[in-house]
Amino acid sequence: MPRRVVILGATGSVGLQALDVVARSDGELTICGLAAGTAWEPLLEQALRLGVRRIALADADAAARAAEAWTDGEVLSGPDGIVALITESGADLVLNAIVGAAGLLASVATLGEGIDLALANKESLVVGGELITQLAEATGARILPVDSEHAALHQLIAGERPGSVLKLILTASGGPFRGFSPAALADVEVADALAHPTWSMGAKITIDSATLMNKGLEVIEAHHLFGTPYEEIDVVVHPQSIVHSLVQLIDGATLAHLGYPDMRVPIAYALHHPERAELPVAPLDLATLGSLTFEAPDVEAFPCLALARAAGRAGGTAPCVLNAANEVAVHAFLTDQIAFTRIPEVIETALAALGAGGWGMVHSFDMLTAADAEARAVAAEAVRSASAR
Repeated sequence: MPRRVVILGATGSVGLQALDVVARSDGELTICGLAAGTAWEPLLEQALRLGVRRIALADADAAARAAEAWTDGEVLSGPDGIVALITESGADLVLNAIVGAAGLLASVATLGEGIDLALANKESLVVGGELITQLAEATGARILPVDSEHAALHQLIAGERPGSVLKLILTASGGPFRGFSPAALADVEVADALAHPTWSMGAKITIDSATLMNKGLEVIEAHHLFGTPYEEIDVVVHPQSIVHSLVQLIDGATLAHLGYPDMRVPIAYALHHPERAELPVAPLDLATLGSLTFEAPDVEAFPCLALARAAGRAGGTAPCVLNAANEVAVHAFLTDQIAFTRIPEVIETALAALGAGGWGMVHSFDMLTAADAEARAVAAEAVRSASAR
């Protein structure tokens, strides 16, 4: 029987590449549901092409337009519609490629039903890490990472016994501004920040890569995925993006996962796990590459990495506040409301304002929803203040 898959964020970069992986699976994978945010026309085209009878759109207006245009299928609307798509689809696996904190509800619904989760939405673990991992343990559902770095780590530590791993090392490309001084970063434009040197991604993730916040979020994600203390998770800048992650072992050995940058590789790993699928990806040619370089991240020029580490260590609702403030700040930069260097300032303002009384334990998803809303309000005010300068 083919594995039935729901793809959330089907019209985005990860979603489109996932559909390519499914198309190459020789019937081993089949799509039983598709969801997107507002892009109803591309989603409808996908559904018609793949014979999918049920789709969901997070935006109510987009859902209404899709329903009007497609009378032969069913269109679900809003966050509740996405949850219904997950819980009523009969899926064996859900690929969550929704961008931002909005993806948390979908991860909860998936794991709550005991459905395996292929996770491209790192914010699910950043915002609700303890609760998400507890939910997976309670239902027996697997979380299969789709981020290239975490998929690499998942493979590297799979054969290692507990206690044999000394350190996890995430690699970062350094983004388009690697080597820039803090002063030089003050004048960068949105188009410059969107020009990632090695990966093709959506706008929000690309800006996160440029600020190194993406790597900070990945540190928090790794902490929850693998149960690794923060002091045992390092980041190294690797501009060629060939080494995706490394693991240091207690006997002095270091294992690395290498390959040309192509998101279909980690996507296929998650969708086919524990099997491997053939992909049209060139085998690595080290002689042609010639050399691989590594350097320490510049936390003075890119303070978002340090902010994320601090929020992760603080725990409680701090990572939720970090993520919400970052989403507000990145949107403000993309819409020319603030300069690039104001992004970490907005985040730091929110963390300082909401962490004054300490960060309590997270006991419910409602608690995270409240912290998220509070952080967005504080961050929005910080954006207004920065815009007025």
